[in-house]
Amino acid sequence: MSYLKSLPAETTLLQVFQAHPGPARHLLAFHETLLRGNSPFTVAEREMIAAYVSGVNSCGYCHGIHTVTAETFGVPAGVLAAAVADLDSAPVPEKLKPVLAYAGKLTRTPSRMTEADADAVFAAGWDEHALHDAVLVCALFNFMNRMVEGLGIRADEAYATTSGERLAEGGYAGLARFLGD
Repeated sequence: MSYLKSLPAETTLLQVFQAHPGPARHLLAFHETLLRGNSPFTVAEREMIAAYVSGVNSCGYCHGIHTVTAETFGVPAGVLAAAVADLDSAPVPEKLKPVLAYAGKLTRTPSRMTEADADAVFAAGWDEHALHDAVLVCALFNFMNRMVEGLGIRADEAYATTSGERLAEGGYAGLARFLGD
């Protein structure tokens, strides 16, 4: 149930964006740049990082939507749930495991990050651009998880499916059309 009493009890993030379009436009533009722009990571991998961070944070709303989005881009069903439960044994590509481990540690204990954590990402074959992008996706979804949880936004599985598929089809820029002029 949303804590914003001027909005319906079952408020979605899109409804919050519609109620506050100024910040939403900037936020959606940042999402579009980071998650759909040029990156060493595929769109599926970036959505996977987003869903993983959201799962680590127990943000069901974002984890559900971004899991569907990642799966729409080719991540096999069940991989993200397995990764959140136990990354080491999850069927995640070996090259991506150090990236998710990095994002998980940055989410859980940001002040404990070390050069060795970054070196593990580099040793897996990623470059500095990749580390930068992984950190930004992680930071963005820590922000989004706190926004969603702080506003009391929830969604059922049907909404997560609809929203995740909409993100896969139209990207984040496509959501801006719902904000009006």
